[in-house]
Amino acid sequence: MKNFFLAPIKGYQYISKMLPASCRYYPSCSEYAKWQFEFNLPHKAFTASSLRILRCNQLFKGGIDYPLVHFKPPKPTALLKLNAFCGKINIIYWLVPKSMDQDNTNYYVIKDFDAINRTA
Repeated sequence: MKNFFLAPIKGYQYISKMLPASCRYYPSCSEYAKWQFEFNLPHKAFTASSLRILRCNQLFKGGIDYPLVHFKPPKPTALLKLNAFCGKINIIYWLVPKSMDQDNTNYYVIKDFDAINRTA
C-alpha cells in the first residue's frame, strides 16, 4: 500500500531534477512527503505533506523542517534479540527525539544520505 503513494512522489522527483530547485525548506517538500508516507499512516502523511506544500511559498520563511513521526521505542532486550537474528543492520534513517521526556513518542526523521554510498 505504501508503494501506491510513493510512486507518484518518485515520478515527480525524477522530473523535478531537470528543473531548478524552488523549495524553501530542507528537506524538499517531495522528500518530506516521501518520508511521511514511509513512516506514518497514509491519512496522517497526506495531511502533513499537504500542509507543508501549502507553507512552501513567499509568505513563510522556510528553513529546516524535518518530518515528525509517532514512535514507541522497543525495550532494550528486544533489540538484542533483533541484532542476533538480523546481524549487522544498515541504518538509513535516524529517529531523533523531539523532547527528553520519559514518555516521549514524537521523533524527527533524519536521513543519512551517505548510508547508500557506504559499503560494509
